[in-house]
Amino acid sequence: MLESKEVHKIYSNGSEELHVLKGISLNIKKSEFSAIIGPSGAGKSTLLHILAGLDFPSKGKVFLEETDLNSLRENELCGLRNKRIGFVFQFYHLLPEFTVLENVLMPFLISSQPSAFSSELKQKAEKILIDVGLGQRLGHFPSQLSGGEKQRVAIARALINNPEILFCDEPTGNLDSETGSEIMDLIHKIRKENKMTVVLVTHNTELAKTADKVFHLKDGILVN
Repeated sequence: MLESKEVHKIYSNGSEELHVLKGISLNIKKSEFSAIIGPSGAGKSTLLHILAGLDFPSKGKVFLEETDLNSLRENELCGLRNKRIGFVFQFYHLLPEFTVLENVLMPFLISSQPSAFSSELKQKAEKILIDVGLGQRLGHFPSQLSGGEKQRVAIARALINNPEILFCDEPTGNLDSETGSEIMDLIHKIRKENKMTVVLVTHNTELAKTADKVFHLKDGILVN
């Protein structure tokens, strides 16, 4: 379903170059739960952003099924991400001036769909929030939530468009161990119920053990 071929990422700073990814080739099957692990600075998040179409490789290609992400125009890529991809960030990235319900509906606002706050979509968002345990927090603002609750909102937002693939960038890295375990249980539950492909970045080897496939990244290179 998802494949990278000889992906490199090079950042230039004047005359200096930082070679973050060095020829990454991997394959992730449909409905598979894959983990990308490695120490801080290994290039995990950079790779995840490239696989999700949030960044571009300096060299190499990324395919989502038969679609070459790098060949798409910006509006086409935005449309693909909005409809087929969900992304959960470590630091939530919730908009503080919007309620929990409004944050979950934000992908529809970004895509300029005038029906974003239609009754049907509101009901869908409310159901997802109930499913992630936030049925009593619909009208709350991010500042009124705990870290675990904020991450649940971020997960609900990522699910609102029924994505085929869910990318998670250190989703428990900002949480205590008990709350982090609850979030991972929730991700596993969602993946099983929706037969969703999940790609998780983590430095936590215990979390990675629950994955179907584990990619070890060190110094920008996949290692055994």
